[in-house]
Amino acid sequence: MGNTIYEDGTYLAAHPRWHIKDSPWKARQILTMLGRHDLRPVTVAEVGCGAGEILRQLSLKMPQTSFSGFDISPAAIEFARERENERVEFFQMDMAKINRRFDLLLMMDVVEHVEDCFGFMRSIRSKAHYKIFHIPLDMAGSLVVRNRTMHLRKSVGHIHYFSKDTALALLEETGYRIIDHFYTPQYEVVPKDPMHQAMALVRRLAMRTAPDATALLFGGCPLLVLAE
Repeated sequence: MGNTIYEDGTYLAAHPRWHIKDSPWKARQILTMLGRHDLRPVTVAEVGCGAGEILRQLSLKMPQTSFSGFDISPAAIEFARERENERVEFFQMDMAKINRRFDLLLMMDVVEHVEDCFGFMRSIRSKAHYKIFHIPLDMAGSLVVRNRTMHLRKSVGHIHYFSKDTALALLEETGYRIIDHFYTPQYEVVPKDPMHQAMALVRRLAMRTAPDATALLFGGCPLLVLAE
């Protein structure tokens, strides 16, 4: 499975709204990380911006910042251009090939989709001073035992599966210096059926005392990383 599914309409057919509903939540995680380090970037770029809603949400909270989104999918950029304004712009292109540098680079749930993730991570490292990555941690005990990794491969195109340690190792091995990281409570945005809600409660309680063990055993706790 390579990048063609994002360019030929396959991914769009499976996800007609391109995960727009998750974007406000993801934007809040980014704002939390920026607030923890008092970072006020003037220029922000997003790799794999999808429908562009994360950048639109950030633009509402960061009025002094300009935003640029990049995606190889023509369908995603078609959605994204509905959200363009004087401070938010979108481009259908591989960001690694452009000669621009930004204050902050975002890569939200992208690396797990990229065939050559090591080469890709090296190719974008010089594009910004600070980088924020959101990485799903699919290498969790409950997901492996239930063979949910294959479901993720088929349903949302994940072709790499990370734990916290392997995600951080990928960044370090491709030349990034990790400044901060924390788990994000994705379990709070699960479907509202009783089973998912019960598991969300279990994760919420367990994360208070044993966050690493909770993420490793149950999943549903992606990692947000600030690096330079």
